[in-house]
Amino acid sequence: MSHRVVITGLGVCAPNGVGLQDFTHSLQHGISGIRFQPRLKQLQFSCQIAGEPLIKDNVLQQYFTPLQLRGLNASGLVYGVIAGMDAWKDANLPLAPKETPDWDSGIVFGTGILGADKFRESIYAIDQGNTRRLGSTSVMQVMASGISAYLGGMLGAGNQVTTNSSACTTGTEGILMAYERIKSGRATRMLTGSCSDSGPYLWAGFDSMRILPRNYNETPEKASRPMSATAAGFVPGSGAGALVLESLESALNRGATIYAEVLGGAVNSGGQRGSGSMTAPNSEAVVRCIEEAVQASGIHSADIDTVNGHLTATSKDALEISNWSQALKGVGTDFPYINSFKGLFGHCLAAAGSIECVASVLQIEKGQVFGNVNCEDLNPAILTLVDPIKIPRKTILHQPKIMAKASFGFGDVNACVIFSAFND
Repeated sequence: MSHRVVITGLGVCAPNGVGLQDFTHSLQHGISGIRFQPRLKQLQFSCQIAGEPLIKDNVLQQYFTPLQLRGLNASGLVYGVIAGMDAWKDANLPLAPKETPDWDSGIVFGTGILGADKFRESIYAIDQGNTRRLGSTSVMQVMASGISAYLGGMLGAGNQVTTNSSACTTGTEGILMAYERIKSGRATRMLTGSCSDSGPYLWAGFDSMRILPRNYNETPEKASRPMSATAAGFVPGSGAGALVLESLESALNRGATIYAEVLGGAVNSGGQRGSGSMTAPNSEAVVRCIEEAVQASGIHSADIDTVNGHLTATSKDALEISNWSQALKGVGTDFPYINSFKGLFGHCLAAAGSIECVASVLQIEKGQVFGNVNCEDLNPAILTLVDPIKIPRKTILHQPKIMAKASFGFGDVNACVIFSAFND
């Protein structure tokens, strides 16, 4: 038996908003979370700006015990716990009793590199002969599956608890993994999301590759320019997003709020063949991924009225638009509304897909398409394919009925998920 899958909870810890209320307000009003980072200047980075969630100390006490906070130095894990627990609470779901796991609930929560600061701290302690001072939580903070294990213990999840990792595609891929598990009847509900650390040890490699903007250190809010003719590279970001996916039967039985439905999706790889490489997408694979997602969702390409792209604010944005146009067979005014959220909080790496999926679902819930920022000078190559009215610069009233969200990551990997407004 195949089960319909709906979204009943959302959580987010983003550079421009920690919590759904602040995050939604920032998206609606074009409020940026990209800021100057003095530490990057001190370390002589060329790009000295980034998107980093601002978390007050008293907020941490709502999610961690004093014992858990002792020696905690893994920002990605912190972001993931905040987003994950908020999503679970938003879905109005209980924690499992102390004696027995919740066999019907599982977790797929991804990351790229977890606990980079803790790892550095551990290396110095080891080299100085202070191994015993590392603390009992050092392993959990640096292993990739630390985030899913941590959340699994907090929730008492007894179904599959795992971590996926597929570069910038991680969060979107995780949603599809959770979707498939519920659709097949192997789980009733799944918490899914992804997180990424903050800091120079995550961002230095990109700075050394010279793919980050270096002329906006004094005007950080203008630096991330998706679809712009003056796009100068992506701004690094961090944070976490989380969604609770649940079978429709379960959601209806308990009277849960339903944000949207997951219709299906697809993942693939370009194999780093043809135009694809470690850092560049194979357009044939991208088009194929979108087409397969449409087919798997049981819809027609023309049914998609809104797209949230990967669109990182590089020279590849025009190519991505071309791929969307080919896959959806739409140009001009027949092209769906499209936006990129990276202009407001940068490219959050492994967390990008999940944070942007939360934002995409919020558009369905609010009946709006959030505005694109910093693209007043649209790339001329994009304008040959898309009517500028379909790239709103400010938030507009439009009820997305069927929305496509895609992520494309290092290693030439792709994921596309199709959301729809819930219709019983």
